[in-house]
Amino acid sequence: MTVPTDDSTTKQRWLHLRRILERSGPFKDPNFEPSSELLAAIESARILIIGAGGLGCELLKDLALMGFNQIDIIDMDTIDLANLNRQFLFTKADIGKSKAEVAAKFIMNRIPNCNVTPHMNKIQDFDASFYSQFRIIVCGLDSVVARRWINSMLVSMLEYDEDNQIIPSSITPLIDGGTEGFKGNARVIMHGFTSCIECTLDLFPPQVNFPQCTIANNPRLPEHCVEWVTSILWPKEQPFGQDVKIDGDSIEHIQWIVEHATKRANDHNITGINFRFTQGVVKRVIPAVASTNAVIASICATEVFKLATSSVMLMNNYTMFNDIEGIYMLTYPPEKRDDCPICSNTPVRVQMSETAKFQELIDVLIERYQLIAPLIYTEINGNAKTLYMTSTEQMREATKPHLKMTLQELGLNNNAELLVGDPARASSMRVILSLTSSMETSTTK
Repeated sequence: MTVPTDDSTTKQRWLHLRRILERSGPFKDPNFEPSSELLAAIESARILIIGAGGLGCELLKDLALMGFNQIDIIDMDTIDLANLNRQFLFTKADIGKSKAEVAAKFIMNRIPNCNVTPHMNKIQDFDASFYSQFRIIVCGLDSVVARRWINSMLVSMLEYDEDNQIIPSSITPLIDGGTEGFKGNARVIMHGFTSCIECTLDLFPPQVNFPQCTIANNPRLPEHCVEWVTSILWPKEQPFGQDVKIDGDSIEHIQWIVEHATKRANDHNITGINFRFTQGVVKRVIPAVASTNAVIASICATEVFKLATSSVMLMNNYTMFNDIEGIYMLTYPPEKRDDCPICSNTPVRVQMSETAKFQELIDVLIERYQLIAPLIYTEINGNAKTLYMTSTEQMREATKPHLKMTLQELGLNNNAELLVGDPARASSMRVILSLTSSMETSTTK
């Protein structure tokens, strides 16, 4: 089935949008001028959707039905059976195929004149020249790392005038949505004017990790039994060959884990181990609810419409949604951090003792800025020097001796500037060292 394309149907289709775009209203943007030509702004706006999962499918459907017909969508994943209960653009016949490609094909078959370009890639596969093509970017991700990366990419694309003020035309608005069971959130990020992802990292739930001693010696939950198999038994027995990692989508791998987790659970009088539960623990799956995806996607799509037409005031600028008991919603503007390592456009200062080891500095950076695998380099006496890198075995071994050296032994003096890269960021963070004497450090403590 496709949407009819005769003139009368087309006029009727856009009736509700025209009521917003062709007349004024109490919530209009102060600079809004009603016009029948604003529908063309929707058609010409090129939109990028990141993620073609539960939220991404809803976003793609909503935006296409609103008249946006220049849409790109990125997703590196393939379709799995477990996706079909909420990712409605896919069918059983699509299992194993690219999510982005199947979603794009479905929408283009269903909605005339809508052009959807799929990209089966990681977001890190593209550079600034790719992202600068889009009027608006919308995220439907389930990864904090991916959010942080695209956030830093868009910040790196900002341009500044001679007074160090952001040039508005260099801003690519980012609309971010996220869901977790019956809870969800949506936000509008205008880098340089609102808080960014990095400013509000504490809003994201921490990664669930179980104490190793509990897993090994005193399991109390079915999750502990599954973790024991994956973290202790699997590396020991290597059931599918040497150095073969666990594949959460492999039936054989999950079944092996279920079998051994069940044995351990029985030994400790624990119940609740089954295939679906085990796969959820292995893949860190958060139960998804289709209705929550629909609500958050509708909020995000509405904000895209507002940005494309400048017809209505934008959400200000973070909305929480919770329908566990009744329906609760709250919208508020999170504070923009003046010392944000990403969007403040200023280096961050880190105070260390002059006798501190380089390992201590790395530990501080990882904890304070939630880094994953930092790459650290600097310039000493006019020469570039890589201080730490773990991306290759050769560089890991070459920089490993630095960990036991003091900052001064590495040639790092007070006010030395470091450039710190990380997989969670598309651009490097500038760090200025403030070195104090041991006496000053102990007094400060």
